[in-house]
Amino acid sequence: MDLTEFQTLARDIRSEIGSVVQGQNELIDMLLISIFARGHCLLEGPPGTAKTLVARCLAQVVDLDFGRVQFTPDLMPGDVLGVNLFNFETNEFRLTKGPIFTDILLSDEINRAPPKTQSALLQAMNEREVTIDGKTYPLGEDFFIIATQNPIEQHGTYPLPEAQLDRFLFKLLVDFPDRDAEIDILTSIAALPLSADSGRTNLRKVMDRPTLKAGHELVDSIRLDQTILTYIVDLIRATRSDGDIQHGASTRAASALAGAVRAKAALDGRDYAIPDDVQALLIPAMRHRLVLGPGAEIEGHTTDDVLRTIMNRTDAPR
Repeated sequence: MDLTEFQTLARDIRSEIGSVVQGQNELIDMLLISIFARGHCLLEGPPGTAKTLVARCLAQVVDLDFGRVQFTPDLMPGDVLGVNLFNFETNEFRLTKGPIFTDILLSDEINRAPPKTQSALLQAMNEREVTIDGKTYPLGEDFFIIATQNPIEQHGTYPLPEAQLDRFLFKLLVDFPDRDAEIDILTSIAALPLSADSGRTNLRKVMDRPTLKAGHELVDSIRLDQTILTYIVDLIRATRSDGDIQHGASTRAASALAGAVRAKAALDGRDYAIPDDVQALLIPAMRHRLVLGPGAEIEGHTTDDVLRTIMNRTDAPR
C-alpha cells in the first residue's frame, strides 16, 4: 500500500461513517489516527452526541469483530474477561470467554464500573492479552478499545486511575454538532418511521484485516526526523517542570504521541512529519495524562490551557 492508496482508504472510511454520523468530522479523523497508530481512545461528552454510534459505525466499515460492554457499578472483572466453568461431562474446566475477546471493544460509560473492574482492562490495553486463572490468552494485534464516559453525572461513577488513563492514546472531547449539522440530522431522521432505530446502520465494509495490516505497515514506514523527536521530548519534559502541573507526562506518553504523529503524516499524504502534526495532536494525546496543581485549578486553568501555553513557549523546529 502506498500513500495515495492509504488516503483513498481513509477517505472511503470517512465517507461511510459520515453518511450516518454528521457534524463529527474531527472525531472521525482522530479515531482513524488512533486505529492506525494502534492506540485506544477515550471519548468524553454529554449524552446524545453520537459517541456510541460512531464506535459502532467504525466497527461496521472495518471488517473486524466487534463487542460492547455496558459498564455498571455491579459489573465484575469476570463479566468482561470471562471465567472458567466446570464441565461435568468432561470433568474439566472450560473457559467461557468474555466480551473482551474481540477486535474492537466499545466500553460504554467506563467510569461507572468500580476500580476492581476497570483494572481488568490494564493488561489488555497495554499488552493485548489477558490472564485468567494463571493462564494468558492473546487478544490479537488488532485489539482496540473505544471507551466513553459522561462528564456531567458524578453520582455512581468512579474516576479512572492515572495508570489506566495513560494507556489511552487520545482523550477526545465530543461536543454537540453545529446548527446546520443538527438540522441535517433531524431532516434525515424525519424521513424514517417513528419505530425505526436510528442507531442501526448498514454500512459498506471498506477495510478488512489484510488492508488494516497494510495500513499499519505503511505507518510503520514513516520515519520521524531527529528534530521532530527532539521537539516531542522538549514538550513532554516541559509538562514535568511547569508550575501549573503537579504530575507531568510519561515517556510512554512521548512514545504514543510519536506514533500518532506518524499516522497523521500518512493520512495527510506525507512520508515525513512536520511540527504542525505534533501541535495538532499534543492536546488530545496529553490532556488526560496530566494532573494539575491546586493553584491552577483555583485560577480556573484547564489542562488544555496549560498545554497551549507550553506549546507557545517551546520553540518548534524550522
